[in-house]
Amino acid sequence: MRKFALLGLSLAAALAPTSAYAWGGRGHAVIDQAALAALPADGPVFLQNYAEFIAEEAGAPDTWRGLGEPFSKIDEDPNHTWFVERLGFLGPMPPRSRYAFVLALYREHLRVARTDAKAAERLNVRWTGTMPYAVMEGYGRIVAGMRSLRSKQSRGEPTTNIEQTIAFYVAWMSHYIADGANPHHASVHCEGWVGLNPNGYATSGAIHGQFEIGYADAINLQPTDFLGRIGAPQHQQGDLFGAVLQFLSDSNREVETIFALEKRGVFADSASREGRDFVYSRAAAGAAMLRDLLTRAWKESARPGAGDPVAPQSPAHPRYDPETGSAPAP
Repeated sequence: MRKFALLGLSLAAALAPTSAYAWGGRGHAVIDQAALAALPADGPVFLQNYAEFIAEEAGAPDTWRGLGEPFSKIDEDPNHTWFVERLGFLGPMPPRSRYAFVLALYREHLRVARTDAKAAERLNVRWTGTMPYAVMEGYGRIVAGMRSLRSKQSRGEPTTNIEQTIAFYVAWMSHYIADGANPHHASVHCEGWVGLNPNGYATSGAIHGQFEIGYADAINLQPTDFLGRIGAPQHQQGDLFGAVLQFLSDSNREVETIFALEKRGVFADSASREGRDFVYSRAAAGAAMLRDLLTRAWKESARPGAGDPVAPQSPAHPRYDPETGSAPAP
């Protein structure tokens, strides 16, 4: 198994057994712990000192979705899903702006509603999702925080507070990466199989929790279970938004596997090698993606932020979108 060099207590914190989590906690925590343990030596290894904090706070975005907090719930709910099957109308690349995406989705909703009101009921932002935008927005916060950290270091100023802020940004963004690693979150079959069902897959939403909570708990999922599956760092090159979309598309392709395993009773057997392997592979995919995003963010933060010479909110920008009030991300 690949050996990871960690500093002192960071190793113990990053790989400490997790006993009080579910995928809404356990899965998020162990994916984060494994990602931090797998950081390369030239990555943001200071985050390993905050491994316990990041693992604990990774579940925070779910707490913003309570019925008692309706404004935050409305804003937050779509960030946890990306239903790939509903997005064909956008072509190969969705808009590079959250708001342009919402407008495009609304136009498609109106088009479909003219001939099929039932189909249009869930062709909207809540039942399609905004996960890649949440990831990219979180990534931007992390890069900005890391630039601030480097600036403070260069002036010899204390960095504890900015490090803690970055650690929370990491916990926040990591939640969406871990969600995306569960194929349910990248598919219309999020809460049970919908539509034509020739294989007789489960239609109850219970399958979602059975996989990411029940089975993760039953096998006592730990970072060490899949650390060796993460692989070497893949230094992301090119368009990061496209890489995030590819990560979610890859996850989507695995959704039927969950239903097939459930149908055969695999998730009722904590000793199943097949069931464990599937959970380990998805957790490893999430940890690898998070590790690579953090490594890229750290390298990007070493360079001055370069943007368009014309402010994106200016109508003079050549790609200015008057509907959103801003040019899309380049």
